[in-house]
Amino acid sequence: MIPRAADEKVDGLKSLPFVVVHLAALVLPFVTGVRWQWVALALFTYGLRMFFVTAGYHRYFSHRAFKTSRAFQFVLAFMAETSAQKGVLWWGAHHRHHHRYSDQVEDLHSPALRGFWWSHLGWILCRKYERSRVEDIRDFARFPELRFLDRFYLLPPALAVGVLWLLGGLPWVVWGGLVSTVLLWHGTFFINSLSHVLGKRRYLTTDLSRNHWLLALIAMGEGWHNNHHYHQNTANQGWFWWEFDLSYYLLRALSVLGLVWDLRTPSDAVKLAYEKYTPAQRAQLERESRFGTEDRRAPPTPPLAMLPGAQQPS
Repeated sequence: MIPRAADEKVDGLKSLPFVVVHLAALVLPFVTGVRWQWVALALFTYGLRMFFVTAGYHRYFSHRAFKTSRAFQFVLAFMAETSAQKGVLWWGAHHRHHHRYSDQVEDLHSPALRGFWWSHLGWILCRKYERSRVEDIRDFARFPELRFLDRFYLLPPALAVGVLWLLGGLPWVVWGGLVSTVLLWHGTFFINSLSHVLGKRRYLTTDLSRNHWLLALIAMGEGWHNNHHYHQNTANQGWFWWEFDLSYYLLRALSVLGLVWDLRTPSDAVKLAYEKYTPAQRAQLERESRFGTEDRRAPPTPPLAMLPGAQQPS
């Protein structure tokens, strides 16, 4: 494990709102009580915002996996920010940095090199990584409305809470806001902390990304992480019929409505590249699948040979 730098300590003051929201989500349901309608509301607002995180923050702003209008681009950013996961430029830039250095020393949240808790939330709760790395996302930083949202990233979640209060009072805020947000945070964070530890590797990549069906259900398709790290800029991350990817299905629906278009998908040559692996490459995949469980003595190594279709970090 890589030791933390002196400036990578979790900041107590910065962490306080995060802790308060967790405590409120735990305690206040005992005040409001439980009704199936409120549980359904929590699941709905979880799914709605998870879609905008996965399709907006991740597949669009981080990887440009499809195209859309400037107006709907703003909608994607605003709705993604209701997840209370900081600003659109901050999210996209840090994720691009992760891909550039995935599971290398420079990776901000590699569970293989920095451990579960740091990759899950520790790196978010220290002040070192507060700044939006605008230099890594200049293509979207040129839009003033996105810079505004990035600067005032608390505005969308605050407005969302206000709407919930107007529509249903305290129970809607508790279940549709607090409970849903805590679940959404950890559903998203699990992709950082577990998708390089749990699951199987189909493709050789320069990191330890893996595919896991349960994470794909929790994060609406994001759990097909090895697929994604092998070929990053596809609108779908589940590449085969059995790989459930709800975010992509919803993007397809939006494309029918004309709100998004030019959804990038992998070719058959990319998807089936693993069939051409040599015995040595298959052995390397097997060894890397064990890393992070019983074998923690060595960091990941670059693949013996990358086949056509694989995307190197950029």
